[in-house]
Amino acid sequence: MYWVVLYELLESRGFEVHIVDPRQLKRAPGRKTDILDCQWLQQLHTFGLLRGAFRPNEQICTLRGYVRQRAMLVQYASHHILHIQKALEQMNIKLKRVITEVTGVTGMRIIRSILQGERDPQKLAALRDGRCKNDEDAIAKALEGTWRAEHLFALKQAVELYETFQDKILDCDRAIADYLATFNEAEARHEKSASPRKARRRNEPHFDVGTALHRATGVDLTRIEAIDSSTALKIISEIGTDVSSWSDSKHWCSWLSLCPGNNKTGGRQRSGRTTPSANRVAAALRLAARSLWHSNSALGAFLRRIAARKGMPKAITATAHKLARLVYYMLKYGTDYVVKSQQEYELQHRQRQIKSLHRRAAQLGYELRQLPQWQPLEPVTST
Repeated sequence: MYWVVLYELLESRGFEVHIVDPRQLKRAPGRKTDILDCQWLQQLHTFGLLRGAFRPNEQICTLRGYVRQRAMLVQYASHHILHIQKALEQMNIKLKRVITEVTGVTGMRIIRSILQGERDPQKLAALRDGRCKNDEDAIAKALEGTWRAEHLFALKQAVELYETFQDKILDCDRAIADYLATFNEAEARHEKSASPRKARRRNEPHFDVGTALHRATGVDLTRIEAIDSSTALKIISEIGTDVSSWSDSKHWCSWLSLCPGNNKTGGRQRSGRTTPSANRVAAALRLAARSLWHSNSALGAFLRRIAARKGMPKAITATAHKLARLVYYMLKYGTDYVVKSQQEYELQHRQRQIKSLHRRAAQLGYELRQLPQWQPLEPVTST
Protein backbone atom coordinates (compact mmCIF):
# COMPACT_ATOMS: atom_id res chain seq x y z
CA MET A 1 0.00 0.00 0.00
CA TYR A 2 2.87 2.40 0.67
CA TRP A 3 3.62 3.04 -3.00
CA VAL A 4 0.09 4.33 -3.69
CA VAL A 5 0.56 7.68 -1.95
CA LEU A 6 3.90 8.34 -3.65
CA TYR A 7 2.52 7.25 -7.01
CA GLU A 8 -0.49 9.54 -6.80
CA LEU A 9 1.64 12.45 -5.57
CA LEU A 10 4.15 12.18 -8.41
CA GLU A 11 1.40 11.67 -10.97
CA SER A 12 -0.42 14.79 -9.77
CA ARG A 13 2.80 16.79 -10.28
CA GLY A 14 3.04 15.78 -13.94
CA PHE A 15 5.49 12.86 -13.74
CA GLU A 16 5.07 9.73 -15.84
CA VAL A 17 5.29 7.05 -13.17
CA HIS A 18 5.92 3.36 -13.87
CA ILE A 19 5.22 0.40 -11.61
CA VAL A 20 7.78 -2.27 -12.49
CA ASP A 21 7.51 -5.99 -11.83
CA PRO A 22 10.60 -7.06 -9.84
CA ARG A 23 10.95 -10.15 -12.04
CA GLN A 24 12.03 -7.88 -14.89
CA LEU A 25 15.21 -7.03 -12.97
CA LYS A 26 16.37 -10.66 -13.13
CA ARG A 27 16.16 -10.72 -16.91
CA ALA A 28 18.60 -7.84 -17.29
CA PRO A 29 22.25 -9.02 -17.17
CA GLY A 30 25.22 -7.00 -15.98
CA ARG A 31 24.69 -6.53 -12.27
CA LYS A 32 27.85 -7.89 -10.66
CA THR A 33 28.45 -5.45 -7.81
CA ASP A 34 26.56 -4.49 -4.67
CA ILE A 35 25.21 -1.22 -5.99
CA LEU A 36 22.02 0.24 -4.62
CA ASP A 37 18.75 -0.99 -6.07
CA CYS A 38 17.65 2.54 -6.85
CA GLN A 39 20.80 3.13 -8.91
CA TRP A 40 20.34 -0.14 -10.77
CA LEU A 41 16.70 0.67 -11.49
CA GLN A 42 17.65 4.13 -12.76
CA GLN A 43 20.30 2.66 -15.04
CA LEU A 44 17.97 0.05 -16.51
CA HIS A 45 15.26 2.65 -17.03
CA THR A 46 17.63 4.93 -18.99
CA PHE A 47 18.33 1.99 -21.34
CA GLY A 48 14.60 1.32 -21.80
CA LEU A 49 14.82 -2.16 -20.27
CA LEU A 50 11.96 -1.70 -17.82
CA ARG A 51 8.30 -1.84 -18.73
CA GLY A 52 5.60 -0.37 -16.53
CA ALA A 53 2.85 -2.59 -15.21
CA PHE A 54 -0.77 -1.95 -16.12
CA ARG A 55 -2.65 0.62 -14.07
CA PRO A 56 -5.96 2.09 -15.24
CA ASN A 57 -6.60 5.78 -15.53
CA GLU A 58 -7.73 7.96 -12.66
CA GLN A 59 -11.43 7.62 -13.44
CA ILE A 60 -11.31 3.83 -13.41
CA CYS A 61 -9.14 3.81 -10.27
CA THR A 62 -11.88 5.72 -8.46
CA LEU A 63 -14.53 3.26 -9.64
CA ARG A 64 -12.27 0.38 -8.64
CA GLY A 65 -11.97 1.79 -5.14
CA TYR A 66 -15.75 1.87 -4.75
CA VAL A 67 -16.20 -1.67 -6.08
CA ARG A 68 -13.42 -3.10 -3.92
CA GLN A 69 -14.86 -1.39 -0.86
CA ARG A 70 -18.22 -2.96 -1.61
CA ALA A 71 -16.65 -6.41 -2.00
CA MET A 72 -14.95 -6.01 1.37
CA LEU A 73 -18.27 -5.09 3.01
CA VAL A 74 -19.95 -8.14 1.45
CA GLN A 75 -17.20 -10.33 2.88
CA TYR A 76 -17.59 -8.80 6.33
CA ALA A 77 -21.37 -9.30 6.21
CA SER A 78 -20.87 -12.97 5.34
CA HIS A 79 -18.81 -13.42 8.52
CA HIS A 80 -21.75 -12.25 10.62
CA ILE A 81 -24.07 -14.66 8.83
CA LEU A 82 -21.85 -17.41 10.24
CA HIS A 83 -22.18 -15.82 13.68
CA ILE A 84 -25.98 -15.87 13.33
CA GLN A 85 -25.92 -19.54 12.39
CA LYS A 86 -23.60 -20.33 15.30
CA ALA A 87 -25.89 -18.65 17.83
CA LEU A 88 -28.92 -20.52 16.46
CA GLU A 89 -27.10 -23.84 16.62
CA GLN A 90 -26.08 -23.21 20.21
CA MET A 91 -29.75 -22.70 21.03
CA ASN A 92 -30.57 -26.00 19.24
CA ILE A 93 -32.57 -24.17 16.58
CA LYS A 94 -32.17 -26.02 13.27
CA LEU A 95 -33.41 -23.20 11.10
CA LYS A 96 -30.96 -23.77 8.27
CA ARG A 97 -32.34 -27.30 7.74
CA VAL A 98 -35.83 -26.10 6.84
CA ILE A 99 -35.05 -22.88 4.91
CA THR A 100 -32.49 -22.25 2.21
CA GLU A 101 -31.02 -19.02 3.57
CA VAL A 102 -31.03 -17.97 7.19
CA THR A 103 -30.87 -14.32 6.16
CA GLY A 104 -33.71 -14.65 3.66
CA VAL A 105 -37.23 -13.29 4.07
CA THR A 106 -38.50 -16.15 6.24
CA GLY A 107 -35.32 -16.43 8.27
CA MET A 108 -35.07 -12.74 9.15
CA ARG A 109 -38.75 -12.58 10.09
CA ILE A 110 -38.31 -15.47 12.52
CA ILE A 111 -35.01 -14.17 13.94
CA ARG A 112 -36.37 -10.66 14.54
CA SER A 113 -39.43 -12.12 16.22
CA ILE A 114 -37.19 -14.24 18.48
CA LEU A 115 -35.22 -11.15 19.46
CA GLN A 116 -38.48 -9.37 20.27
CA GLY A 117 -39.36 -12.08 22.79
CA GLU A 118 -41.48 -14.60 20.89
CA ARG A 119 -40.78 -18.24 21.88
CA ASP A 120 -43.82 -20.16 20.59
CA PRO A 121 -42.66 -22.37 17.63
CA GLN A 122 -46.10 -22.32 16.00
CA LYS A 123 -46.31 -18.54 16.02
CA LEU A 124 -42.76 -18.28 14.72
CA ALA A 125 -43.45 -20.80 11.94
CA ALA A 126 -46.52 -18.79 10.90
CA LEU A 127 -44.12 -16.05 9.75
CA ARG A 128 -42.91 -18.17 6.82
CA ASP A 129 -43.00 -16.68 3.37
CA GLY A 130 -45.42 -18.21 0.87
CA ARG A 131 -42.52 -19.25 -1.39
CA CYS A 132 -40.92 -21.39 1.33
CA LYS A 133 -40.91 -25.08 0.40
CA ASN A 134 -41.39 -26.50 3.91
CA ASP A 135 -44.71 -26.12 5.67
CA GLU A 136 -45.34 -24.57 9.10
CA ASP A 137 -45.23 -27.90 10.95
CA ALA A 138 -41.74 -28.72 9.66
CA ILE A 139 -40.47 -25.24 10.53
CA ALA A 140 -42.07 -25.37 13.99
CA LYS A 141 -40.24 -28.61 14.81
CA ALA A 142 -36.93 -26.91 13.97
CA LEU A 143 -37.70 -24.00 16.32
CA GLU A 144 -37.88 -25.94 19.57
CA GLY A 145 -34.72 -24.62 21.20
CA THR A 146 -33.16 -23.62 24.49
CA TRP A 147 -33.42 -19.88 24.93
CA ARG A 148 -30.24 -19.13 26.89
CA ALA A 149 -29.53 -15.46 27.56
CA GLU A 150 -25.90 -15.46 26.39
CA HIS A 151 -26.81 -17.03 23.04
CA LEU A 152 -29.66 -14.58 22.52
CA PHE A 153 -27.25 -11.73 23.22
CA ALA A 154 -24.77 -13.09 20.66
CA LEU A 155 -27.58 -13.50 18.12
CA LYS A 156 -28.75 -9.93 18.66
CA GLN A 157 -25.29 -8.45 18.13
CA ALA A 158 -24.69 -10.60 15.04
CA VAL A 159 -27.98 -9.48 13.48
CA GLU A 160 -27.27 -5.82 14.25
CA LEU A 161 -23.81 -6.04 12.70
CA TYR A 162 -25.18 -7.85 9.65
CA GLU A 163 -27.83 -5.18 9.11
CA THR A 164 -25.23 -2.45 9.61
CA PHE A 165 -23.07 -3.85 6.84
CA GLN A 166 -26.12 -4.20 4.60
CA ASP A 167 -26.78 -0.48 5.06
CA LYS A 168 -23.15 0.29 4.18
CA ILE A 169 -23.45 -1.87 1.06
CA LEU A 170 -26.49 0.21 0.03
CA ASP A 171 -24.41 3.37 0.47
CA CYS A 172 -21.72 1.87 -1.77
CA ASP A 173 -24.31 1.02 -4.41
CA ARG A 174 -25.54 4.62 -4.44
CA ALA A 175 -21.97 5.91 -4.75
CA ILE A 176 -21.19 3.51 -7.61
CA ALA A 177 -24.41 4.39 -9.45
CA ASP A 178 -23.73 8.13 -9.11
CA TYR A 179 -20.14 7.76 -10.25
CA LEU A 180 -21.04 5.62 -13.27
CA ALA A 181 -23.42 8.40 -14.31
CA THR A 182 -20.39 10.72 -14.70
CA PHE A 183 -18.83 8.52 -17.41
CA ASN A 184 -18.99 9.82 -20.96
CA GLU A 185 -21.58 8.00 -22.99
CA ALA A 186 -19.83 5.64 -25.40
CA GLU A 187 -21.03 4.95 -28.90
CA ALA A 188 -23.48 2.06 -28.77
CA ARG A 189 -21.81 -0.52 -30.99
CA HIS A 190 -24.72 -2.90 -30.51
CA GLU A 191 -27.98 -2.76 -28.64
CA LYS A 192 -28.40 -3.94 -25.11
CA SER A 193 -29.88 -7.39 -24.63
CA ALA A 194 -33.66 -7.25 -24.53
CA SER A 195 -33.97 -10.44 -22.46
CA PRO A 196 -36.33 -10.19 -19.46
CA ARG A 197 -34.66 -9.14 -16.24
CA LYS A 198 -34.14 -11.97 -13.81
CA ALA A 199 -34.87 -11.77 -10.12
CA ARG A 200 -32.19 -10.00 -8.15
CA ARG A 201 -29.68 -12.37 -6.61
CA ARG A 202 -28.04 -12.03 -3.24
CA ASN A 203 -25.16 -9.52 -3.07
CA GLU A 204 -26.08 -8.07 -6.47
CA PRO A 205 -26.02 -4.24 -6.63
CA HIS A 206 -29.31 -2.47 -5.99
CA PHE A 207 -29.37 -0.59 -9.31
CA ASP A 208 -29.41 -1.43 -13.00
CA VAL A 209 -25.73 -2.18 -13.53
CA GLY A 210 -26.19 -3.54 -17.06
CA THR A 211 -27.67 -0.32 -18.41
CA ALA A 212 -25.00 1.83 -16.73
CA LEU A 213 -22.16 -0.31 -18.10
CA HIS A 214 -23.69 -0.41 -21.58
CA ARG A 215 -23.82 3.37 -21.55
CA ALA A 216 -20.14 3.61 -20.55
CA THR A 217 -18.73 0.87 -22.81
CA GLY A 218 -21.13 0.68 -25.75
CA VAL A 219 -21.35 -3.11 -25.48
CA ASP A 220 -23.40 -5.49 -23.39
CA LEU A 221 -21.11 -7.99 -21.65
CA THR A 222 -24.08 -9.63 -19.96
CA ARG A 223 -25.05 -11.22 -23.28
CA ILE A 224 -22.41 -13.84 -22.52
CA GLU A 225 -24.14 -16.62 -20.60
CA ALA A 226 -21.74 -16.81 -17.65
CA ILE A 227 -21.26 -13.09 -17.11
CA ASP A 228 -23.90 -11.32 -15.03
CA SER A 229 -24.04 -7.66 -14.10
CA SER A 230 -21.88 -8.10 -10.97
CA THR A 231 -19.12 -9.88 -12.91
CA ALA A 232 -19.22 -7.25 -15.64
CA LEU A 233 -18.89 -4.51 -13.03
CA LYS A 234 -15.84 -6.21 -11.52
CA ILE A 235 -14.19 -6.51 -14.93
CA ILE A 236 -14.81 -2.90 -15.96
CA SER A 237 -13.75 -1.55 -12.55
CA GLU A 238 -10.40 -3.35 -12.81
CA ILE A 239 -9.40 -2.75 -16.43
CA GLY A 240 -11.64 0.08 -17.62
CA THR A 241 -13.41 0.45 -20.94
CA ASP A 242 -10.25 0.47 -23.08
CA VAL A 243 -8.19 -2.70 -23.61
CA SER A 244 -5.66 -1.12 -25.99
CA SER A 245 -2.96 -1.61 -23.35
CA TRP A 246 -2.77 -5.21 -24.60
CA SER A 247 -1.83 -5.60 -28.25
CA ASP A 248 -3.95 -8.71 -28.80
CA SER A 249 -6.02 -11.26 -26.95
CA LYS A 250 -2.99 -13.48 -26.31
CA HIS A 251 -1.23 -10.79 -24.30
CA TRP A 252 -4.50 -10.08 -22.51
CA CYS A 253 -4.95 -13.72 -21.47
CA SER A 254 -1.29 -13.95 -20.48
CA TRP A 255 -1.73 -10.93 -18.20
CA LEU A 256 -4.69 -12.71 -16.61
CA SER A 257 -2.52 -15.84 -16.10
CA LEU A 258 -5.09 -17.96 -17.91
CA CYS A 259 -2.65 -19.29 -20.51
CA PRO A 260 -0.77 -22.60 -20.22
CA GLY A 261 2.69 -22.37 -18.75
CA ASN A 262 5.82 -22.49 -20.89
CA ASN A 263 8.35 -24.18 -18.63
CA LYS A 264 10.85 -25.66 -21.06
CA THR A 265 14.40 -26.84 -20.56
CA GLY A 266 16.66 -28.48 -23.10
CA GLY A 267 13.90 -28.30 -25.69
CA ARG A 268 11.58 -30.41 -23.55
CA GLN A 269 8.35 -29.23 -22.04
CA ARG A 270 8.56 -29.74 -18.29
CA SER A 271 5.24 -28.32 -17.18
CA GLY A 272 2.29 -26.56 -18.73
CA ARG A 273 0.78 -25.50 -15.44
CA THR A 274 -0.87 -22.09 -15.38
CA THR A 275 1.05 -19.43 -13.50
CA PRO A 276 -0.51 -18.70 -10.07
CA SER A 277 -2.01 -15.24 -9.89
CA ALA A 278 -4.14 -13.07 -7.62
CA ASN A 279 -5.68 -11.18 -10.54
CA ARG A 280 -9.22 -10.13 -9.60
CA VAL A 281 -10.47 -10.24 -13.18
CA ALA A 282 -9.20 -13.80 -13.59
CA ALA A 283 -10.87 -14.82 -10.34
CA ALA A 284 -14.18 -13.34 -11.51
CA LEU A 285 -13.92 -15.16 -14.84
CA ARG A 286 -13.17 -18.46 -13.11
CA LEU A 287 -16.26 -18.10 -10.95
CA ALA A 288 -18.29 -17.27 -14.04
CA ALA A 289 -16.92 -20.33 -15.82
CA ARG A 290 -17.83 -22.58 -12.89
CA SER A 291 -21.45 -21.45 -13.11
CA LEU A 292 -21.76 -22.96 -16.62
CA TRP A 293 -21.79 -26.57 -15.44
CA HIS A 294 -25.57 -26.94 -15.89
CA SER A 295 -25.84 -24.54 -18.83
CA ASN A 296 -27.27 -25.78 -22.15
CA SER A 297 -25.17 -23.27 -24.09
CA ALA A 298 -22.07 -23.87 -26.17
CA LEU A 299 -19.86 -22.62 -23.34
CA GLY A 300 -21.46 -25.11 -20.96
CA ALA A 301 -20.87 -27.95 -23.42
CA PHE A 302 -17.23 -26.86 -23.79
CA LEU A 303 -16.76 -26.87 -20.00
CA ARG A 304 -18.21 -30.36 -19.61
CA ARG A 305 -16.16 -31.75 -22.50
CA ILE A 306 -12.87 -30.47 -21.09
CA ALA A 307 -13.84 -31.60 -17.58
CA ALA A 308 -14.44 -35.15 -18.84
CA ARG A 309 -10.96 -35.23 -20.35
CA LYS A 310 -8.76 -33.30 -17.94
CA GLY A 311 -10.75 -32.66 -14.79
CA MET A 312 -12.74 -29.75 -13.45
CA PRO A 313 -9.89 -27.37 -12.43
CA LYS A 314 -8.37 -27.37 -15.92
CA ALA A 315 -11.80 -27.11 -17.49
CA ILE A 316 -12.58 -24.01 -15.45
CA THR A 317 -9.29 -22.40 -16.51
CA ALA A 318 -9.89 -23.25 -20.17
CA THR A 319 -13.44 -21.87 -20.06
CA ALA A 320 -12.27 -18.73 -18.24
CA HIS A 321 -9.69 -18.30 -21.02
CA LYS A 322 -12.46 -18.49 -23.60
CA LEU A 323 -14.55 -15.95 -21.65
CA ALA A 324 -11.56 -13.61 -21.45
CA ARG A 325 -11.15 -13.68 -25.23
CA LEU A 326 -14.84 -12.92 -25.72
CA VAL A 327 -14.63 -9.95 -23.34
CA TYR A 328 -11.52 -8.64 -25.11
CA TYR A 329 -13.08 -8.76 -28.58
CA MET A 330 -16.28 -7.12 -27.40
CA LEU A 331 -14.48 -4.24 -25.66
CA LYS A 332 -11.87 -3.63 -28.37
CA TYR A 333 -13.78 -4.25 -31.60
CA GLY A 334 -17.37 -3.91 -30.43
CA THR A 335 -18.27 -7.35 -31.75
CA ASP A 336 -21.64 -8.72 -30.72
CA TYR A 337 -21.77 -12.03 -28.89
CA VAL A 338 -23.52 -14.72 -30.91
CA VAL A 339 -25.46 -17.12 -28.71
CA LYS A 340 -24.91 -20.79 -29.59
CA SER A 341 -26.76 -23.77 -28.21
CA GLN A 342 -25.26 -27.01 -27.01
CA GLN A 343 -26.44 -28.84 -30.13
CA GLU A 344 -24.73 -26.34 -32.42
CA TYR A 345 -21.49 -26.67 -30.47
CA GLU A 346 -21.56 -30.48 -30.57
CA LEU A 347 -22.21 -30.45 -34.33
CA GLN A 348 -19.35 -28.02 -34.89
CA HIS A 349 -17.05 -30.11 -32.68
CA ARG A 350 -17.95 -33.27 -34.64
CA GLN A 351 -17.15 -31.54 -37.93
CA ARG A 352 -13.76 -30.48 -36.56
CA GLN A 353 -13.05 -34.07 -35.49
CA ILE A 354 -13.93 -35.40 -38.96
CA LYS A 355 -11.75 -32.78 -40.63
CA SER A 356 -8.86 -33.66 -38.33
CA LEU A 357 -9.23 -37.37 -39.07
CA HIS A 358 -9.19 -36.72 -42.83
CA ARG A 359 -6.07 -34.60 -42.51
CA ARG A 360 -4.32 -37.18 -40.32
CA ALA A 361 -5.24 -40.01 -42.69
CA ALA A 362 -3.89 -38.06 -45.68
CA GLN A 363 -0.59 -37.53 -43.88
CA LEU A 364 -0.28 -41.30 -43.38
CA GLY A 365 -1.23 -42.12 -46.97
CA TYR A 366 -4.79 -43.26 -46.35
CA GLU A 367 -8.19 -42.05 -47.36
CA LEU A 368 -11.28 -42.07 -45.19
CA ARG A 369 -14.60 -43.18 -46.57
CA GLN A 370 -17.88 -42.57 -44.85
CA LEU A 371 -20.02 -45.61 -44.25
CA PRO A 372 -23.75 -45.58 -45.00
CA GLN A 373 -25.86 -44.45 -42.12
CA TRP A 374 -26.55 -47.31 -39.76
CA GLN A 375 -30.19 -47.83 -39.05
CA PRO A 376 -31.16 -49.52 -35.77
CA LEU A 377 -33.32 -52.60 -36.10
CA GLU A 378 -36.91 -52.29 -35.03
CA PRO A 379 -37.77 -54.34 -31.95
CA VAL A 380 -39.55 -57.61 -32.60
CA THR A 381 -42.80 -57.97 -30.70
CA SER A 382 -44.48 -61.32 -30.12
CA THR A 383 -48.18 -61.69 -30.72
